[in-house]
Amino acid sequence: MRPLTPLAALAALAALSTVTACGGADDGGDPKGKSGQGTVTVRIPDPGNAGVLARGKKDGSLDKALAAVGAKVAWTGSAGPFAPAAQAMNADQLDIATGSITSGITSLSQSPGFAFFTATDPDPVGEGILVREGSDITSVQDLVGRKVAVNKGGTGEYLLLKALAKAGIPADKVERVYLRPDQTAAVFNAGQVDAWAVWSTYAVAEIGTGKARFVADGAAIGSDNYSLNAVRSDFAKEHPEIVKALYAYLHEHSAKERKDPAAYLNVFTDAGPTAVNGKAKDVQIAFTGKGGTVDPIGPEDIERFETVARFYADQKVTPGKVDITAHLLDVEKLS
Repeated sequence: MRPLTPLAALAALAALSTVTACGGADDGGDPKGKSGQGTVTVRIPDPGNAGVLARGKKDGSLDKALAAVGAKVAWTGSAGPFAPAAQAMNADQLDIATGSITSGITSLSQSPGFAFFTATDPDPVGEGILVREGSDITSVQDLVGRKVAVNKGGTGEYLLLKALAKAGIPADKVERVYLRPDQTAAVFNAGQVDAWAVWSTYAVAEIGTGKARFVADGAAIGSDNYSLNAVRSDFAKEHPEIVKALYAYLHEHSAKERKDPAAYLNVFTDAGPTAVNGKAKDVQIAFTGKGGTVDPIGPEDIERFETVARFYADQKVTPGKVDITAHLLDVEKLS
């Protein structure tokens, strides 16, 4: 059995720019690329300043890997929450996105036009329940009667509910404050909520200031919150060789990132709002080094996905249990 791992907390789209439908050719060649004459365009959220895709964008290695299977990237919008990315795939505005199994399940409970083709194991140290330094909250039990910021139906809500369930605390004993992750830091730092259930994308900056800490991290919570890569269903049917090539690239380079996390930070700039410096950089390096690699979805992963789907149904986050197995691809068997 392969070791279990977590995927970078990428996700998919805070904003979308409209691009031409997938499969356009550069030179009037085969629009679908099926004859080998055209170049297939793969629409992926721009990765920003860090991570495997950012480095691949800068050094040209991703272009080279995709060119080998007759494809090229169109960077579309920017990486962000998975829910809008799922909507973009459903609307044929995006081909690839990354998100958590938790936000994936809530998106699948609607009208999915996508499937998942990779898994990275739950992050043991980079996600959890964040509180301000000096807070009298020292355990999950101390959250009773408090306000906790979460993103509805996604990682934050899952982490809080999972932590409460493990501690034997009824969910209604804690007030959930639904906020977008990119709007929560100001509310959290102003003391308008007592805690924030969050993942590394946002936790690193808060912990890096020295003014926040996890009261419980992913390992303590017992999180099954995998990170997954999704592909638009029609794209996977039309271009399985491209999906396989993208998987191979992500698998190889995520292993390199885990060994040398610093090389995948501040890829384009070491200054400005997208750069990570000081203690925050040290925190991010430590988190990434304890993370995992992008792998195929195996039987043990599916079992844990099912656990999350049942939990979400039991907690009334979804109307019923989502059949996630119907939306999984075995990337090693695509042809």
